[in-house]
Amino acid sequence: MSAKTPGHSRGLKKTHKAAIAGVAALSAAAIGFSLVPGNGGATETEPQALANTQQVAWSYDANSPQAKALAASLDSQQSTIELKAKQDAAAKAKAKAAADAKAKAEAKAKAEAKAKADAKKRAEAKAAASRAAVRKPVFANNLDGWIREALYIMDKHDIPGTYNGIHKNVMRESSGNPFAINNWDINAINGVPSKGLLQVIYPTFKAYHIPGTKFDQYDPVANIVAACNYAADRYGSIDNVNSAY
Repeated sequence: MSAKTPGHSRGLKKTHKAAIAGVAALSAAAIGFSLVPGNGGATETEPQALANTQQVAWSYDANSPQAKALAASLDSQQSTIELKAKQDAAAKAKAKAAADAKAKAEAKAKAEAKAKADAKKRAEAKAAASRAAVRKPVFANNLDGWIREALYIMDKHDIPGTYNGIHKNVMRESSGNPFAINNWDINAINGVPSKGLLQVIYPTFKAYHIPGTKFDQYDPVANIVAACNYAADRYGSIDNVNSAY
């Protein structure tokens, strides 16, 4: 064994070895480059050291841990994206189905409510018609019946008057004859003779006629109701009339 050189370590560290390897590589590259002919010679070729460096940089090993990790990461990301898309689509479909079901339920509820309301209206109208048919009395076709029917109508229209008040005025004006007519007083001279049970002229009958009664001065019920309506407006009630009015 040779003697040790003073001031030197026993061996080379890893960093030293790497540095020496690097210098050697650069020297080889320089030598390779210097051997390449100039522009006037043959076709230039890539320095061997540079060519080896590029090949290392662009090489890909599918079985390397890095490649496997990258592939696994991409697969995981793709799976996550696809799962999210499926979940979003399922959520949208569920929301749409819920909205459609709600709209359908609301439409059904509205239709049922309308059907019930219509049925209720028909039932009420039928009941009202039935009550009206039952309650409406039948009046005799004579003076007593005419006065009572007139009073029945007057009550619905808030027209005051009593049986006795109407009867006394009818007997004074026409003696109970629904076709009585006055052809000699001033009204007759003016072309509007008094007619009917309570001797009403046409302008008065027209102004105070009550809808639902016949528009006929000679109709006994229509004549009484119109005359009592006029008397109520002018005198407060037919009961207050004791002479020509």
